[in-house]
Amino acid sequence: MALRTTLNAMLGVKHPILLAPMDIVADARLTLAVAEAGGFGFLGGGYGDEAWLRRELTELAGPARERGLPFGAGFITWSLARKPELLDIALDHGAGAIWLSFGDPAIFATRIRAAGAKLICQVQTEAMAKACLDAGADILVAQGAEAGGHGVSRGTLTLVPAVADLCGPRVPVVAAGGIGDGRGLAACLMLGAAGVALGTRFYATVEAAGFQAAKQRIVGAGGDDSMRSVVFDISRRNVWPAPFTGRCLRNAHLERWAGRELDLMRSIDQEGPRYAAARAAGDFEIAAVIAGEAAALIHDIPKAADVVARMIDTASELLRDGADHLG
Repeated sequence: MALRTTLNAMLGVKHPILLAPMDIVADARLTLAVAEAGGFGFLGGGYGDEAWLRRELTELAGPARERGLPFGAGFITWSLARKPELLDIALDHGAGAIWLSFGDPAIFATRIRAAGAKLICQVQTEAMAKACLDAGADILVAQGAEAGGHGVSRGTLTLVPAVADLCGPRVPVVAAGGIGDGRGLAACLMLGAAGVALGTRFYATVEAAGFQAAKQRIVGAGGDDSMRSVVFDISRRNVWPAPFTGRCLRNAHLERWAGRELDLMRSIDQEGPRYAAARAAGDFEIAAVIAGEAAALIHDIPKAADVVARMIDTASELLRDGADHLG
């Protein structure tokens, strides 16, 4: 059974499932795999490594064009403002949608619209949603605090319907945060979303970039094993402004410094190089595995296509036979 929503038609995809543009993890290989599975893949532009972006877009654009597969690119908005030329690189390579997070999208909206691409804005509050609608967003991603990576405090269960009410039928809402299987997809559709965006679930797939050890940690983690904190941002000398914190899996480094952030800042000349070396070596007792509460629902490392197929099958069955579950 196929699930058809307004998102399918707007993005030209078979399934209303999006790959979140995870920095580095969502590379050309994973983006293409999600697109081939019938979802919409977003390359993770992250903090704006131009050489990486050019290389991955080149690897992605050719096969996507040959197979008629749409794709997009995602950026941290305040970081893109420092290197606005990266937007042109993505659009020139054929990105059909641009996902902007954590900042005012208005300064980029005209350029995105002129290129014929869709503007997708990730929001964590209703105030952010209103601002992005005013900027002309085509799609809003309502990200709950359960999500891995940076976010705020609102939970997915209440944020999604609140944002859907603000948007009305004209602007589709995509749910993100804590979604790891077809039950989450079905639930979010009932909340008013037109689809879902997956980060942690797609991280633990064969095609995702990154260390196998990080993927195994996601598989072994439960929902209580992640935590929002600024410890990892301090450790990599990249502190975000309030109210944003980063959700990562707990490890020895986090347990050592959580609640002692000022001490960590005082020790950063020693801890910073130690942390950088751990990231390079894949030592995840120190380095962060950026993952959310959906880790509780992840028990294997399949191909991205299997994730999409399972989610659609489960959600379709639940939506078709849901009344049977009522007593």
